[in-house]
Amino acid sequence: MDLSPYLEALRRDLAAAAAPGGPDVTRAAELLAGSLEAAVRLCLLEALSDATAEITTQLDSASVEVRLRGREADLVVTETPQFTAPAPPPPPAGDAGDLARITLRLPEPLKEHVEHAATAEGMSVNAWLVRAISGALYAGTHRPPVPPTPPRPQRGRRITGFAQS
Repeated sequence: MDLSPYLEALRRDLAAAAAPGGPDVTRAAELLAGSLEAAVRLCLLEALSDATAEITTQLDSASVEVRLRGREADLVVTETPQFTAPAPPPPPAGDAGDLARITLRLPEPLKEHVEHAATAEGMSVNAWLVRAISGALYAGTHRPPVPPTPPRPQRGRRITGFAQS
């Protein structure tokens, strides 16, 4: 996208506004237009960048970005792959167990993908996450893996943890 036509239009508008003031005001407007060109170009690029960021938040499967090539700005649309989790096997029958509450911190884009996937399947985010985690843990098996046995506390001290080699 060539920004020059926009800069020329601004220069013409400034010259037209200064014309009734006489030759001194017209000359001052020309000098001002020349010195403002870099600042106006930067302002236009910032506006384009903000617009692409806003457009990207409205798109489900694409992102828009501004790429600079010399003095020109190119708008580039990139398709993002849709995440589709494989349908995991159902959790083992009769395994109701006690419920536990955890706090899960996700990057905002991943959280949005999880919410979108859950909505698309008509599920709550919690149910979708439980199903995804169960599928990851129980993939190819019909029973849950055996959790590691917690270490026994030593006399007078308690040591807990998990090690993997």
